[in-house]
Amino acid sequence: MAKIDIYTHVVPERYKRALGKVMPDVEATTDHVPTLSDMGRRFAIMDRYGDMKQVLTLTLTGSLILNDPVHAVDFARRANDEMAELVSRHQDRFAAGVASVPTTDMDAALSELERAVEKLGLKGVHLFTPMKGKPLSLDNAKPIFEKMAGYDLPIWIHPTRPIDRSDYRSFYLDHVFGWPYQSTAAMTYLALDGLFDLFPRVKVVIHHCGALAPFFDARITESYDSSATIFGMKNERNLEKPLIDYYKMFYTDTALSGGTAGLMCGYTVLGPDHLLFGTDMPYDSELGDRILRNTIASVERMTITEQEKEMIYSRNAKSLLKL
Repeated sequence: MAKIDIYTHVVPERYKRALGKVMPDVEATTDHVPTLSDMGRRFAIMDRYGDMKQVLTLTLTGSLILNDPVHAVDFARRANDEMAELVSRHQDRFAAGVASVPTTDMDAALSELERAVEKLGLKGVHLFTPMKGKPLSLDNAKPIFEKMAGYDLPIWIHPTRPIDRSDYRSFYLDHVFGWPYQSTAAMTYLALDGLFDLFPRVKVVIHHCGALAPFFDARITESYDSSATIFGMKNERNLEKPLIDYYKMFYTDTALSGGTAGLMCGYTVLGPDHLLFGTDMPYDSELGDRILRNTIASVERMTITEQEKEMIYSRNAKSLLKL
């Protein structure tokens, strides 16, 4: 069955070399995962899994350099130019590329987004949360969401927390559990901000199978209802629908490292039409091979129809990206 991997990461080679001149430690970190930049090694892994194309997003180097007011505009342009070049050069491998924008200046971000979509043909925009130290929300990114709703193309959201072992007795909690929390916080801010009421056409892709929201769907409803009844707390906006319905408007991926139980939870709450095959390649102990192998196996174990698997593997992505 043909597959489109909606959420993979790259560090284009020339961008990486330029990054090394201003952030050598960050470039050195990317070298630990050579399949971020070495397309030959990447393609050799992809060849093991049949008919597969990938959608490319910039890796977490973007969350650092794109927040640097000195370098953000330059490196967003570099990333987008190379992303478009990769897709054009390898159309048999890459279904689409996703734009990066400088988050230090909204006018510059909108200008670069327009260039990336209208001139370079990139199929959406990639944002990191938190942004400028605050959860991603309409307060700090409304013009981007509005512009993407106009394009009818999606926004990819990726969580960020320090990838170290300094918290809670060095148990790596910020990465393992903090990232899904950051995604859920962004979903909540955007839902309560009235994103989907303001921009009904907006499409947002949340990483890691909806993060915490599918598992806590009933708790979300009860907690917000009880906070209003017991403590008099109100949502910031008068929403047109029950709050939980807005969480179900997010799209998400299958990037759970091979966990079928989590996929079934996401499928049950968000539905098969909002779940897309995505792996997080190449971030695993085998430079992308393990996460591809395990994610495919986890989808195959899902107790759903073959038609629904086809939706997850490729049809939803084709519709979302207008392929």
